[in-house]
Amino acid sequence: MWDHFDPRSVESRDRDAFDARERSMDPRDVFADGLDLPRGLERERVHVNGHDYELRGSEARTLATIGAFRVVPLDDLRDERGRPPDRWHGDIEHLRSAGLIRVIAPLDRGGQRTTIVALTDRGRQLLETHRVRDAESRQSFYHGLVKPRELAHDSQLYRAYLRTAERLASQDARVTRVVLDYELKRQYQRFLQARNCQRSESDGRPTRSAGEIRDWANEHRLPVHENKVQFPDFRVEHEWPDGRRDIEDVEVTTPHYRGAHAASKARAGFTTFRSGGSRVGGGNSKGGGGRTSDPHLAEEFLG
Repeated sequence: MWDHFDPRSVESRDRDAFDARERSMDPRDVFADGLDLPRGLERERVHVNGHDYELRGSEARTLATIGAFRVVPLDDLRDERGRPPDRWHGDIEHLRSAGLIRVIAPLDRGGQRTTIVALTDRGRQLLETHRVRDAESRQSFYHGLVKPRELAHDSQLYRAYLRTAERLASQDARVTRVVLDYELKRQYQRFLQARNCQRSESDGRPTRSAGEIRDWANEHRLPVHENKVQFPDFRVEHEWPDGRRDIEDVEVTTPHYRGAHAASKARAGFTTFRSGGSRVGGGNSKGGGGRTSDPHLAEEFLG
């Protein structure tokens, strides 16, 4: 079994409501909980579409984590010993050489260099093929890039998740799933276009009224500002000790948030983290002198 993050006392760990296997409190483990993949220190054979791979628990967890957030900086991951992985050795090199992950770009965090990694299509297929049918929730997994221009911002999401999940764990909440804005926006577009799918003469423009949009947003617990649904960067679904299910919506802001966009995010009521100056491309890029104020995900704004 992986080492588990658990900020509670030894006495609290004995509570029946938090079984060590089914209710893992480690924010790094949740993404692999619904997968039938190795969990131990020794590599085991995993078969996918005519290919065999050798994986150990930390590598399966790394694949699931990267897939859940689409892109993750290498320094934010952990190997089988709980250390930042070495790009050229160990878990990361093993996954890369197997064709399951790929290096996207170098990342400069205030002069501190790291690397951004993403799943390949084969990596995502491995996760999808080994889902447990009766798993409690279905974590979505992604591969490749969607918005290269937002890579520096998106690379901050996993670190913001860790801060959020560890705080929830300190309150005995158990994270069950993370939902990225891609998934929430896809659901919204399906809602907007549902009527057009049944009309051959449709011009593709949504026909939903402002009231219908507001009702949809309320149903999905999303705020509306000036008739526009506001989406967080990601949503953390979790469960409290008494069985209540809840969500926390999280937004990572950057120094480039301006004007109406910044104002609408401020009004939305999301848990907001301010990121420092991250830049894709490394420290030798020109014109980036104003972006290196803080190499870390800095502050959580409360209230």
